[in-house]
Amino acid sequence: MLKLYNTLTGKKQAFKPRKGRKVNIFVCGPTVYDYSHLGHARTYIVFDLIAKYLKTKGFSVFYLQNITDIDDKIIQRARERRTTPQALARTFEKEYFQDIKKSLKINSVSKYARATGHIKEIISQIERLVKKGFAYRIEDGIYYDISKFKDYGKLSRRTVSGAEDGVSRIDESKGKRNKGDFCLWKFSKPDEPKWPSPWDWGRPGWHIEDTAIAEKYFGFQYDIHGGARDLMFPHHEAEIAQMEAISGKKPFVKYWLHSGFLLVKGRKMAKSLGNFITIRDFLKENSSRVLRLLVIKNHYRSPFDYDEEMLKQTKKELARIDEFVAKLKRPSSKLKSATQNLKLNKIEKAFEAAMDDDFNTPQAMALIFELVGKGNSLISRNKLGAEDAKKILGFLKKADLVFNFILSKEPKEKIPGNLLILAEQREKYRKEKNWPKADELREKIEAAGYFVEDTEKGPQIKKI
Repeated sequence: MLKLYNTLTGKKQAFKPRKGRKVNIFVCGPTVYDYSHLGHARTYIVFDLIAKYLKTKGFSVFYLQNITDIDDKIIQRARERRTTPQALARTFEKEYFQDIKKSLKINSVSKYARATGHIKEIISQIERLVKKGFAYRIEDGIYYDISKFKDYGKLSRRTVSGAEDGVSRIDESKGKRNKGDFCLWKFSKPDEPKWPSPWDWGRPGWHIEDTAIAEKYFGFQYDIHGGARDLMFPHHEAEIAQMEAISGKKPFVKYWLHSGFLLVKGRKMAKSLGNFITIRDFLKENSSRVLRLLVIKNHYRSPFDYDEEMLKQTKKELARIDEFVAKLKRPSSKLKSATQNLKLNKIEKAFEAAMDDDFNTPQAMALIFELVGKGNSLISRNKLGAEDAKKILGFLKKADLVFNFILSKEPKEKIPGNLLILAEQREKYRKEKNWPKADELREKIEAAGYFVEDTEKGPQIKKI
């Protein structure tokens, strides 16, 4: 039975969607004013994995993600670059999709929804909040009165008075009733983007776009809301306060899932701290498969501290998997099945049990490495037959429907022509048993940043 850790209840719960086998998921998307960093990558790889695993369990998944394309940060960055907020947002939205879809192969999202494409829905929600007495007007906009919503803080375990210390995009205004009150509609200044509304020309606040978009596609209630842990307060609290005040129905979301931080030297990776590594900078020196494995071998709820040693270890682990898969594709076909020695069925069941336990990917990866170890042992003793190899590859293929790094291929690197000539000459010397000359050419190849692997199919040149 699949169990999820629900932040709202603070415990693991059996997963039962609201409507049969249909699952609606909303994950907070990016504010498109800069390049995405590894902290973003972790969150979106995690929820890509979760959506894909639910699909392998037979659920019909609709995964919705918003794009914040109007915001104070976008307006400020546009001013700095002497461009328009719309042009800046479109540029970095395009860059986000390049990183997420093309580079990281995240393809589980059913719908991306821009905030500016849902102004009508946003205004509708604000009108209802005003009518019900949860929102009020002051000089610079329409604000939500958190003191009117008695359950405010139930997700993050904060009281209304505890909301005073919010640090994430708290709207500052002298006319607010409570310090934690947040803006639903900001009246625009002369040089800012604006839309007509029943109150005045303006633009949406940050929190309201998510509930307006979710209501359009899911209604008042749905199954899973995901996002990074730092969004729990005040962003997700604000979402709950908005939607439950509008609908009168609880809970707004049945299961709240939060991914842990990716840290650098003990501090959260964030643009505001200046310690972030962009996805594209990481991928200049590393593969997307390494990044996926780096994320997957850590539990999604736990923070982990990124450093070069962890990266080196992950590369070694990926190389070990790749070598094992290569061996599986050329096994002996003469041997009888050794599946009993391998106990593949036991590993498969344990893998599913780990994933069913709140997506315990570290345990699932440990089982894959156990399989690699046992499989290599059988191969070294010439006791793994073709039928066994086929079964193992079948299991790895199934696991890769979720993990998407085990069997996926990297684009073949183009080897410089002069190195290919050196490799051919070296092979000629090897056949002539002229080992000093062969070694001399091998050293030249290595000096150029490559190495030669001698295989049954002949020499293979690879980058060091």
